[in-house]
Amino acid sequence: MTNKHVALEVIVNSVESARAAQTGGADRLEVCDNLIEGGTTPSAGMIKRIRAAVDIPIHIMVRPRGGDFCYSDDELGVMKYDIETAHYLKADGVVFGLLNPEGLIDIANTKMLIEQARPLKVTFHRAFDMTVDADRALDQLLELGVDILLTSGLMNKAIDGVENIKRFVEHIGDDMRIMAGSGVNETNAAHIIATTGVRDIHVSCRTQTVSRMTYRNPNIQMGGSYTIDEYSINISDQNKIQTIKKVLSKNE
Repeated sequence: MTNKHVALEVIVNSVESARAAQTGGADRLEVCDNLIEGGTTPSAGMIKRIRAAVDIPIHIMVRPRGGDFCYSDDELGVMKYDIETAHYLKADGVVFGLLNPEGLIDIANTKMLIEQARPLKVTFHRAFDMTVDADRALDQLLELGVDILLTSGLMNKAIDGVENIKRFVEHIGDDMRIMAGSGVNETNAAHIIATTGVRDIHVSCRTQTVSRMTYRNPNIQMGGSYTIDEYSINISDQNKIQTIKKVLSKNE
C-alpha cells in the first residue's frame, strides 16, 4: 500500500459523457472534440455546458487541428485565444503540446502558452512521445514548469511502454506528475501503476450507443474518407469507469 491517491482522468467530448465520468468516479476530465484525430479544441459552448454539469476539475484540449504538433503563427494565435476562452469559462487546466520541425520541444512557444495559461494547470500531451530525444524533452518540460506529462512511454499503447514510463517517473520524482495514457483500461491499469509508479492515469472508457434516429439514409456517409457509423454515438461508460476506480483504490 502506497497511501498515495492515483488520479483518474477521463477523456470526454460531450456533456453526457462528462456526467457519466463524474458519476463513475473520475477525478478530472480532459475535454476534447474530434477524438477520431486524437482530440482537438472543444467549442466554447461545450466547455460552458460541461463546466455547469460537473464539479470536478476540467482540463481543456488546446489543439487547433489534427496532424502534427508543429504550428504556424496563425495556429499559435488560435491556441492563445482558446486558452483565454478556457480562463473565461472557468476551466481548471489546459492541455497542449508543441514541437519544432526537428522533433524537439518548441521551447519559446511552449513557454509563451504556459505563461498565457497560468494560473491554470498545464498538461503537455503525447506530442512528447513524438520527440526525437525524450530524455532531453523531459528535462526541458520540467524546466518550463509543466505540471503533468501525458505519455504512452514512446509506444502506441502505454502497456507496451511501461519500462520507459517507469524511467520517466524515477527521473522526475515529485517535480512533475507523469500520467500514463493510451489504451489504459480496467484490465491493465493495475499492472501499469504497479510497474511504473505513476500517480495519474488517462482513460477513455467509451461505449457505443445507438442513435435515436428512426429514419436512416443508407446512401450517404459523412466524414469523407473516414469510416464512421452515422447512427451510433460513443459516450463514457460509467460502469467501466467505476471498475477502474475500484482497481485504483486497491493500489492506494
